[in-house]
Amino acid sequence: MPYKNKGFFMTLVRKIKDKKVNFEFNKEYIKVVTDKIANNDAVFISNSFKEMHPADAADIIEHLNENDRENLIKLNNFKIDPEVFVEINESVQSEVIKYLSQDSIVYILKNLESDDSIKILENLDEKNKNEILSSLPPKDRFVLLESLSYPEDSAARIMQREFTAIPSNWSVGQTIDYLRENKDLPEEFLEIFIVDNEFKPIGTVPSSKVLRTSRDTKMISIMNESQLSIPVDMDREEVGHLFENYNLNSACVVDKNNKLVGMITSDDILTVLKEEAEEDALRLAGVGDEEITDGVLKKTKRRFTWLLLNLFTAIIASIVIGFFQEDIEKVVALAVLMPIVASMGGNAGMQTLAVTIRTIATNELTKNNFSQNILKEFSIGILNGIIFAVISAGIVQLWFNDITLSLIISISMVLNMIVAGLFGILVPVSLKKMNIDPAIASSVFVTTITDVIGFLSFLGIGAYFFY
Repeated sequence: MPYKNKGFFMTLVRKIKDKKVNFEFNKEYIKVVTDKIANNDAVFISNSFKEMHPADAADIIEHLNENDRENLIKLNNFKIDPEVFVEINESVQSEVIKYLSQDSIVYILKNLESDDSIKILENLDEKNKNEILSSLPPKDRFVLLESLSYPEDSAARIMQREFTAIPSNWSVGQTIDYLRENKDLPEEFLEIFIVDNEFKPIGTVPSSKVLRTSRDTKMISIMNESQLSIPVDMDREEVGHLFENYNLNSACVVDKNNKLVGMITSDDILTVLKEEAEEDALRLAGVGDEEITDGVLKKTKRRFTWLLLNLFTAIIASIVIGFFQEDIEKVVALAVLMPIVASMGGNAGMQTLAVTIRTIATNELTKNNFSQNILKEFSIGILNGIIFAVISAGIVQLWFNDITLSLIISISMVLNMIVAGLFGILVPVSLKKMNIDPAIASSVFVTTITDVIGFLSFLGIGAYFFY
């Protein structure tokens, strides 16, 4: 068969390297790797992975089934490249860790930058984490333990301890010699931090500027003084906003004494912003930090709480309907039409809620513009309410030929659209003030409020007009 042919296999490798691989080729490639695992051909797989970008090799591992992944990791003479391991999806990474020996994990951690090592350690349970840390050299162990001592979402957890810093009195020539001779510097860096005698950052110099400046020039004379320093305990989402606002490529991280302890780069921030966006999207749906590899029971448990809350809020809406049971029995058309009002209000509320969650996350919603946004949502509610009141009234008139029903749905539509807009912004802001993540709880409350107001206004107005 063609996938057993080495030439065909290496063609696939080249296509992946050139980003030309399509879905069908990818299926063939997975079949090749699966076949090599069955034949215990670890050397061939290792050599092939070296030909690829680490992200592509990680993608192949992610697409193997769980049994094949386990067999691959346990193959004799197969060593997973640290750069490949760090590119693997976190949920799959946690699974792969279970198959790795302690020595293999130590090898991976020792050959990664500190920020990547921290991410791996975070996925280990306390027992394994302590065992791994105790096997690391004292210097590496101290650095990782110090980072782990800070809150999970802090700048310290995403910074790397490998950075380039030189004294302010050095010349360009001294700096270049130092960069060439020092083996402990990061493999890639865009900026060189300038520090004073107390190791406090006072500026930065782009590495390209060093190469274009004469050797006798003092570094302090070519540095940029407007250096933004990030406290180690700053929330990582706040760090992301700073990078976005100031268009930073990198930034230094300082401890409580304002001494340089690490560096955060734009690629770290890109990962943070992606994770925060995914997290907010999942929480808005009441799902939480769910991964595709999570088991049935784990997923059920995570979804249960918010579904239970939703059940209680739905009961509240049903109780409101119950107050008008006699009216509904007399005018069946009310039962037919009331879901329209509630549904329109719910959708309008979720639109406002999504926009508000985003503005809160990006710090765009402030005390100065809060009243203005409330007024804006009120105006949007009125405008949309009037538009859809006219549309709904026209449909109801054609459907039931009843001017009273058309008037009822028009009034309730306007009221519910206004309420949807107001509570779509008030609920998440109120939850934020109570230190509750608005992305988690807002949707249930907004939906309940719009349902209750929708039913109450429509049925209440209906009861008034008909009786």
